[in-house]
Amino acid sequence: MSRAESNQVTELLVKWKDGDQEALRVLMPLVYEELRRLAHHYLRAERSDHILQSTALVHEAFLRLVDQEPSRVENRAHFLAIAAQLMRQILVDFARSRRAAKRDHLQLTLDDAMRLPQAKSLDLIALDEALKGLARLNPRQSRIVELRFFGGLSIEETSQVVGASSATVERDWTIARAWLHREVGGTARP
Repeated sequence: MSRAESNQVTELLVKWKDGDQEALRVLMPLVYEELRRLAHHYLRAERSDHILQSTALVHEAFLRLVDQEPSRVENRAHFLAIAAQLMRQILVDFARSRRAAKRDHLQLTLDDAMRLPQAKSLDLIALDEALKGLARLNPRQSRIVELRFFGGLSIEETSQVVGASSATVERDWTIARAWLHREVGGTARP
């Protein structure tokens, strides 16, 4: 996305924050492809017969975004972070309901974005539980993982959202990846 498009997105988010519902309608076509890319990122590691498609995940996330308080959204990166968090919640909810119904579960592979040595296929519910555990220990590190892995944000974009320096985000990202690898990966060590 170009700087001009990013600025337009931020302007529309400010208008939405100020109560202009029309701004949200204008905003969606501008971020739709980014949201589809994000949804595709989530779903590409899923099994081939997974019933959720990128479009359905984006639409469900959008419906939940509309119900969010617009005052929480600060800029494009923050908007994408919220969308990523909602997509994660949707997939975890789906995994839980599927597990309850069929005693089966979805798999999510931590890809190169996490750069975990010998990354294995992970249970999405186990990853969610591990992130909740990390949030109790270090909320900022948990948020960084959510923004980087689930949101696909860069170190710089993540530092803007969490209000920390890029060096701090990089350090927390490294520590959090190692912690999650240990928690979710069992006895494997980074």
